[in-house]
Amino acid sequence: MPTLSDRPQLTRPLFALLVLLGTTGPLAVDMYLPSFPAMTEEFSSSATGIQLTLTAFLLGLAAGQIFWGALSDRRGRSVPLQWGTAVFVLASVVAALAPTLTTLIIARALQGLGGAAGVVISKAIVADTTRGGQTARIFSLIMTFTGVAPAVAPLLGSVLAALGGFRAVMWFIAIAGVIMASGVFWVYKETLPVDRRSSGSFISPLLQALRRKRFVGYMFQSGFSFGTMMAYVSASPFLYQNVIGLSPQGFALCFGLNSLGLILAGFVSSKLALRVPLRRTVTVALGTLFAAACLMAVLVQLGVRSLVLAVLIFIMVTSLGFTMGNTTALALSEVRTVSGSGSALLGCFQFFIGAVATPLVGLSGEDSPLAFSLTALAAAPIACCALVYTAERFHRKSTAA
Repeated sequence: MPTLSDRPQLTRPLFALLVLLGTTGPLAVDMYLPSFPAMTEEFSSSATGIQLTLTAFLLGLAAGQIFWGALSDRRGRSVPLQWGTAVFVLASVVAALAPTLTTLIIARALQGLGGAAGVVISKAIVADTTRGGQTARIFSLIMTFTGVAPAVAPLLGSVLAALGGFRAVMWFIAIAGVIMASGVFWVYKETLPVDRRSSGSFISPLLQALRRKRFVGYMFQSGFSFGTMMAYVSASPFLYQNVIGLSPQGFALCFGLNSLGLILAGFVSSKLALRVPLRRTVTVALGTLFAAACLMAVLVQLGVRSLVLAVLIFIMVTSLGFTMGNTTALALSEVRTVSGSGSALLGCFQFFIGAVATPLVGLSGEDSPLAFSLTALAAAPIACCALVYTAERFHRKSTAA
């Protein structure tokens, strides 16, 4: 094993690059959402046809994480990262120039596939260059920036769309990709030495990660926590406006306050990571999430439709800010030797649970909070049980990766 002095160091330029790698994908998801109505007219398509461009991107992002993560454990981080960012930039240019909806759908799928390299390998690089509390601290900081991206992306996208339609948004994403690629080619230096790379079949590092039972527990905890977050993002416009009765400006204010809570939680969590055991922080946060979800479910059944629900949502979102970075650090500490594949499995499972949770919140209609409250009430205890499963007393025979 390399000593601390031999281990690649996480420099400030590298940290800035990791933030860019982690946020470009989420920006590409949400920035063009305000352009959907105009896109239906430009391509003479239905709303379902336009939504396929988003579906294609998410599928590419999910599948790409598995591919690039496993490949980075075998070939090192640098080459897959270069290939992935190159695909992302080229696909972004094609998307900006797409003459037909079919071309746009294909370009978005490739865009997601390429962008997945940055999303998954950036986490593996953190695992390569840090240890212990520092790992959790860096993950908390990076995921704070990543959590802000979906909040600001629609606003930025609406401004760009007003200037030049959805194509202006795609050109902006392409430029961000060029900046990202410049950092990949000229800032990043390989952090996975040849003697630490995986051998054997392509899927062997993925299977190795899945054999680590504590890693699987953390993966489930991370996935269902993320599912709660995606349920909130999907349901928030209807919850605040149709249920609580706020104006669009009130909704924007509440959404912004929740984003601020998420940001502050991430920064506080990054400070606690060096002083408080990670599992203790996650345990308190998940307990808070579960309690808030239970109280919301009770209030919804009692017919409450007031700002009390907004307060509970704020508590739920803020508690998630204390879990995401710490859980990622705990999970990858279990699979240090195949952290690329571990990161890939974490990301893919998160998107899978998020994709399942998102449509569930609308089952009770636009004017009812019932489906959201039940979705949160189902996801939160699963996350809590998964954390309990990872306790040391259940895995005394396992050794740290």
